[in-house]
Amino acid sequence: MSEGQTGEGGGRSFERVAGELRARLASGRYPLHARLPSQRELADEFSVSRDTVQRVLAELKSEGWIESRQGSGSRVIKSQRIHSPTSSQQLGPLINAAFEKTEVTLDAYTLTSESLDVHIRLQAERIRSGDIAPERIALRILLPSESLELPYPRALDPADAPRLRDRFRTITKRSTESLIHVLRDLKAAELVPSVELRIRHAPLTPTFKLYVINGVEALHGLYQIVERDLVLDSGEQLRALDVLGIGATLTHHVQDGDPDSAGSVFVDTMCKWYGSVWDLLSEGPE
Repeated sequence: MSEGQTGEGGGRSFERVAGELRARLASGRYPLHARLPSQRELADEFSVSRDTVQRVLAELKSEGWIESRQGSGSRVIKSQRIHSPTSSQQLGPLINAAFEKTEVTLDAYTLTSESLDVHIRLQAERIRSGDIAPERIALRILLPSESLELPYPRALDPADAPRLRDRFRTITKRSTESLIHVLRDLKAAELVPSVELRIRHAPLTPTFKLYVINGVEALHGLYQIVERDLVLDSGEQLRALDVLGIGATLTHHVQDGDPDSAGSVFVDTMCKWYGSVWDLLSEGPE
């Protein structure tokens, strides 16, 4: 079935399928070394064309998630993991545990809200299915100012800069709007009594991503700059310098009973840093 039959534009179909596959990779549904369904199976499942599936797989390959070989399909070669001083684990279960609490507060600092949207949508599905029932979700997001000239993503050919800039803005807008709709729907359906979403912009280029969960846990990861092909809505690929967001390696820090422990100091420092940027540098609208 083609995108024309679904009523969706090629760009929207591409983002829908890419977002869902990223969510499956991030949650561990497609674990390390697992093979993805065939292109035909994915096209049938999402009611899109094989061309759209091929573009999505090319994007996931350029992000480092999968490898594809002619005649062998696509295989997962990277999973998103977090690292603590004592263990390594998947990010998904940690976010799951946070949302199993009665009250969830999450402060996020990131280049775009794309990967955050993936994880929030996964939690929304758990809420709708009755697996979890938080009573309050409070989410604050710090993004770079829209007028800021960012060093990445950056096209290697200057002539491609406007199209790449449009792509970045489109991804940010789609992800932000998706978050707004998902959380608004949870509240409208009375599945979560209290839902708060506040978004502000700061004149800073993110060199790392940060999640502060319930004021006692911090996930922190430096963005790694890579050279890769970026896929436009038209299907054209542009060579660019970019950072990998959803695949970034994260370290996990927990505030414990000792105020002088490494975990407690790190979480406290990140909370104060986030609060200072939010209060003194960032601007609305929220």
